Amino acid sequence: MAKRIFDVVLTLLSAPIVLPIMGVMAVVLAVELRGNPFFVQERIGLHGQPFRMWKLRTMRHARPGEEQDWTVADWDTYVFAPAGQRDPRVTRWGEFARKTSIDELPNLWNVLKGEMSIVGPRPEIPEIVLQYPERYHRRHDVRPGIAGLAQASGRSDLTYDEIATYDLRYVDHHSVLTDIKILWRTAAIVLTGKGAR
Repeated sequence: MAKRIFDVVLTLLSAPIVLPIMGVMAVVLAVELRGNPFFVQERIGLHGQPFRMWKLRTMRHARPGEEQDWTVADWDTYVFAPAGQRDPRVTRWGEFARKTSIDELPNLWNVLKGEMSIVGPRPEIPEIVLQYPERYHRRHDVRPGIAGLAQASGRSDLTYDEIATYDLRYVDHHSVLTDIKILWRTAAIVLTGKGAR
């Protein structure tokens, strides 16, 4: 209950700052993409239940041959965005939105709805979750978050197994105080752009 109150209060208090920033970025992306700047995607949340997560769109639509293959051969080496390999679908302003995490601000709507928390493991797409080793599923014992221990510890520089290890550590030891510490570390990482791709 304390964590839920923390989520709602922090979301409402941040709204006067977040909404103008998100609004400006949405307009910029709408012009660049020549279309809807918002993106809704199915993710897996608390207790393995699917929900629709809101984000700002940072990529143009995939052309033939650009579709992503989500097959994971080795979790110990798998990374979503290998260093030095820029996804050609990411737009110029989309890249800025990603590095500053502005693209994640619409997640706050999911927080208000109770589908996400401010801090928790990042929610995953069903195609990845279906391939999970058994131990990874404990990530769903808590609400997914906008920021997480893994994101505060390396972001895209981590392999998926490292991400899962941080997430499971959070599941076992989370608290409001832990959330505040993670948010503080996340803010520092966002300002430096470390691990962002």
